[in-house]
Amino acid sequence: MYVALYPESPSASLTGALIGAGYQPVPIADVADAGRKEPSTGWAAAVVELGDNPDMAIAVARKLRDEYDVPVLIVVDRTLTGDLADKDGFDDFLLTPIDQVELRIRLSRIGGRELEATDDPVLRFGDLELNTATYQAYLAGNPVDLTYMEYELLRFFVEHPNRVWSREQILSKVWGYDYFGGSRTVDVHVRRLRAKLSEERASWITTVRSVGYRFG
Repeated sequence: MYVALYPESPSASLTGALIGAGYQPVPIADVADAGRKEPSTGWAAAVVELGDNPDMAIAVARKLRDEYDVPVLIVVDRTLTGDLADKDGFDDFLLTPIDQVELRIRLSRIGGRELEATDDPVLRFGDLELNTATYQAYLAGNPVDLTYMEYELLRFFVEHPNRVWSREQILSKVWGYDYFGGSRTVDVHVRRLRAKLSEERASWITTVRSVGYRFG
């Protein structure tokens, strides 16, 4: 299922979440570009990410819905939700950090489409499996007891491997901008994850001195 994705250079997390949810995102520069790139089957939906120019993004969302009769999902940083208070032109909105399962459910609802039975909710890395639909974790087929935030942090790492993330970035992506705890929270949860992953897998999470952490 194809979704028109605005802006033309969306965040990597949104693009990855859409692909993981079973959609094919097609970045567009503007409303006219949506017409040029529209697939023969039509758009399943449009996803508009509010960035530095939320008014422009909302205007594009409204035109996409009006001109192409396509449902529109807005993706917005939780610190900018106030910008939506008096706005229209979209069918639903999703707050960051993006939850892939929630994204899939919201898109299926506004688009009037059933969830694909073939969608695989399981993330895999080595012998680790994370079921994002049931919030269960397995190592070599054995269940791993994780707290909610331990699971969310591990899922974030699995979805974004081989990149160095600062503690501040991890806090904002996993805990959210409204979390007021210090960066030590990340260190504590990383230490717990390493212990639960076992000694031979603890090295999956690498400490990058003076920066943060890398997974993979």
